[in-house]
Amino acid sequence: MSRFRDEIGEQPELAARMLAGSHDAIASIAARVRAAQPRGFLIAARGSSDHAALYAKYLFGRRNRALVALAAPSLFTSYSSPPRLEGQCVIGISQSGMSPDVVAVVEEAARQGALTIALTNDSDSTLARAAALVMPLGAGPERSVPASKTYTASLLALALISQAVDTDPAFEAALSRVPAALERALEQDAQLARLVPALLGPRAIVLGRGFNFSTAEEIALKLTETSYVLARAWSVADFEHGPIAVVEAGLPVLLVDGGGPVSAGLAAIGDRLAAQGCRAVKLMDGSAAQGEPSEVVRIDSGLPEELTPLTLAVLGQLLAHRVALARGIDPDRPRALSKVTRTW
Repeated sequence: MSRFRDEIGEQPELAARMLAGSHDAIASIAARVRAAQPRGFLIAARGSSDHAALYAKYLFGRRNRALVALAAPSLFTSYSSPPRLEGQCVIGISQSGMSPDVVAVVEEAARQGALTIALTNDSDSTLARAAALVMPLGAGPERSVPASKTYTASLLALALISQAVDTDPAFEAALSRVPAALERALEQDAQLARLVPALLGPRAIVLGRGFNFSTAEEIALKLTETSYVLARAWSVADFEHGPIAVVEAGLPVLLVDGGGPVSAGLAAIGDRLAAQGCRAVKLMDGSAAQGEPSEVVRIDSGLPEELTPLTLAVLGQLLAHRVALARGIDPDRPRALSKVTRTW
């Protein structure tokens, strides 16, 4: 078994540890956020962490009614023209805490007097030292190049912060069910084998919307870096504004559906693509329909849509692992990649 697969399997235990052990850090962050009453959040990240930032855009927007923007780090580095950040809460997300451009955003935010927070797996990293507040992910060493457990740890950390800032008993109860839900996702590993033939390349499209637009982006990255399948993610809404022109018979399309108000639109585009001869397959979290086709792998975690990016990310990781093995590729060591990428 690969390190990537081993680390995928660690996620339920990691989630349980975070729920049990992160109260003090989360409470400190929430207290400072409430005291600062920021006008909005600016999040700096790269790679998988950027997809966690996209999740936060929907999560903080819906649960906390906050305006969230994703930083353009080159404004802080290459162009030396950072925007004014007074009154913002600036969050840097980096599993290593060593990405220079993410650090540059947080350092500039601190210089301007903005509240700064680091989400990182290394509490002694440059990013952690640059921020006023740190949420350690506590995932332990992640030796495989593709991120798995640090990605879902970032999602869970953001969900815990959102809950602590604006508490809700139902969401609190749902968070407590996350470890068991991730276990159920792992149990679907063998079922995912039936989706693999549709995704053997050389290209694929991954579609999501709402909270799981971030999941679609993350799964597309995983397919690309572990299997060398040129996968591109779109929001369904954006896909229909032009990119749908690439559709042709045999085109592989993976739909990621966590239920909620966007589910009907995902089902409609799936039917439309199947009617045009695409190889449409689905990852879903929610109650099953009678007579569901074999092109669907589903769990029913019982989680609200806001938390299904956790379970669906695990399904996507397992699927990417299976695609890599089917293509004869070692997912632990993608060519031309290293665990820490330093961009400026």
